[in-house]
Amino acid sequence: MISIRKIDLNDKSDVMRFIQLPFDLYAGHPQWVPPFIADVKTMLNPDKHPYYEHSDAEFFVAIKDGDVVGRIAALENKPFNQYHDAKDAEFYLFECVNDQEVANALFETVFDWARSRGLNRLVGPKGFGPLDGYGIQIEGFEHRQMMNMMNYNYPYYRDLVENLGFAKIVDFVSSYVDPQAFHLSPKVRKAADIAKKRGTFLVLDFKNKRALRNWAGRIGQAYNKAFVKNWEYYPLTQREIDFVVDNVMTIVDPDLIKIIVKEGEVVGFVFPFPDVSAAMQKNKGKLGPIEILRLLIEIKRTNWISFNGVGILPEYQGLGGNAVMYAELEKSMHQNTQFVHSELTQVAETAEQMRKDLKNLGVRFYKNHRVYQRDL
Repeated sequence: MISIRKIDLNDKSDVMRFIQLPFDLYAGHPQWVPPFIADVKTMLNPDKHPYYEHSDAEFFVAIKDGDVVGRIAALENKPFNQYHDAKDAEFYLFECVNDQEVANALFETVFDWARSRGLNRLVGPKGFGPLDGYGIQIEGFEHRQMMNMMNYNYPYYRDLVENLGFAKIVDFVSSYVDPQAFHLSPKVRKAADIAKKRGTFLVLDFKNKRALRNWAGRIGQAYNKAFVKNWEYYPLTQREIDFVVDNVMTIVDPDLIKIIVKEGEVVGFVFPFPDVSAAMQKNKGKLGPIEILRLLIEIKRTNWISFNGVGILPEYQGLGGNAVMYAELEKSMHQNTQFVHSELTQVAETAEQMRKDLKNLGVRFYKNHRVYQRDL
């Protein structure tokens, strides 16, 4: 018999019961990257995560024969619904054994939760903020998860949700690029050069995190505005912007960051992240002194780099801004021969211009994560 239990967020053992399940499900899996346990605890802590200042979430586990065999989070993002004139609930952190009855019990609980709030659609997986990763993976299972910037799951997850009547709403594609073989066309490079010579755009480089932090506020505001036309957009609060920027700063290499400025304001950015997935796998979710040292060593040793934060404000996309952005992307790829593999992580298919640009640049789409919807 399957029972569903709501997690008591004030009970540490209950919270750990929710957190532990994927560590058991994916134990020893070569492509799964464990999250930092501290980060997941923050998601489940209304006193620490800025999401709870405006929205709600509850967490459930499925128990069968005394064991936790599934889990799910139910979310209501109120600013998103207000901005898009929607009545959506979201699901996130879904993990489950290969058992349709368990999945049914979890989702029926979320359906009831959403209906009780007057919501009429369930969408997901979709998390607490822009760094949480979107969708259920449906392609590219042979490739390792890119840190915590996306989800990894077994192929059967797709069947579990589609058997419940969920249908695609949007795909997020990740692309593989050989950084040393990545070269812009002469046309794009010329457009970038012209835009910079005219003084329309200034590109800033940073030598250390202190210099980068001086621009953190303006970078955060630009990040909030750059994706306004994307499907997943909603206006972030200042605390959410600060939360995103602080998380980005933990693994960013200032030498690789490129900021595009116009009249003193940030209008575009290229955020490369050295891939520390191998160290995260060894750390098994822990973040003590030894684990932090292991991450720092991996930053200097890894031959993979992820670009998860490449954007230009919409109003500058037709004024040479896109060309400047891609020129800086190329520069970031070429300036460090340490990197022989790179990934452009999770670009929504609704970001039509960027998807078109990437295709023209010859990247290879190699992972796909699908966000699903179902009317209630």
